[in-house]
Amino acid sequence: MTTTQEPVAEQAHGTHRMTTAKAVAEGIATEMRRDPSVVYLGEDVGAYGGIFGATGGLLDEFGPSRIIDTPISETAFIGLGIGAAVEGMRPIVEVMFTDFMGVCLDQIYNHMAKIHYESGGNVSVPMVVTMAAGGGYSDAEQHSQCLWGTLAHLPGMKVVVPSNPYDAKGLMISAIRDDGPVVYVFHKGVMGLAWMARNDRAVGDVPDEAYTVPIGKAAVCREGKDVTLVTISRSVHHALDVAERLADEDVSVEVIDLRSLVPLDRPAILASVAKTGRLVVVDEDYQSFGMSGEVVATVTDVDPHLLHAPALRVANPDTPVAYARTLEQAILPMPDRIEAAVRRVLAT
Repeated sequence: MTTTQEPVAEQAHGTHRMTTAKAVAEGIATEMRRDPSVVYLGEDVGAYGGIFGATGGLLDEFGPSRIIDTPISETAFIGLGIGAAVEGMRPIVEVMFTDFMGVCLDQIYNHMAKIHYESGGNVSVPMVVTMAAGGGYSDAEQHSQCLWGTLAHLPGMKVVVPSNPYDAKGLMISAIRDDGPVVYVFHKGVMGLAWMARNDRAVGDVPDEAYTVPIGKAAVCREGKDVTLVTISRSVHHALDVAERLADEDVSVEVIDLRSLVPLDRPAILASVAKTGRLVVVDEDYQSFGMSGEVVATVTDVDPHLLHAPALRVANPDTPVAYARTLEQAILPMPDRIEAAVRRVLAT
């Protein structure tokens, strides 16, 4: 298992504090300075800086030929990115909301994800697709889903989901440098934007230099011995809050941030559960046919006797995300639901 404090750095410099949104933009800028083949395109990514701040300031430095505002046609600009990647460029294409992948899934899955396979490995598609995910802001059914489980279910793409500024920069650099297609999903709630709910964990120390966070390596955010909490994205923040609260009662919770769904760091999951004997999986995506079931199966497929109690899942029920705040909050995997699951698995 690796932690977020194991960068592959190119130089030794200091650190600076920034939000996750700024860290994403810094990772992109770092690679655009290093490699002229890197371009960024999508809706409102230029002068506006992206609606979640992921491209703030990039237009001023790199100009409209490399930071490209597109028409509202996801199918068209995903296709443009695929063509550019096949011809040797390294495009980053923003779909804005994960929910919008529905209008361009043919380009993403039947082309971007399959060209390398269909060509017998002769054609590479070094392309990053970025998209915002997650609820909690009354954005309703078509702007609040996570859907990273859907993306992970489709072979041919790597899927990364950072939860903090350090990982956001390092995973972006890794994604851009990867020679295959990578889907980079960021939760709105971890970006640290002033107009969203305050999240102290959305600000952190980020190295000045270029560094990579390996795709497919989980992080042990907090070590523990009584129960393992496996999660990703904003739910990492909730899991850490619960772990800190329970520590006052001498309950030791280990928190694993998967950071990537594809590849999935199965050894990290198994090593933690072998130590604690209890597993709770937290996922803001839908419960059925998703990440939470895959994590549990990772353990039961190898050795179900590692578990001293049945594994529990805290995820979104299989229902659309409501606009009404009370209804939305009722289905999200918030700290109270996570804590209840931890108490239940410990009592079994």
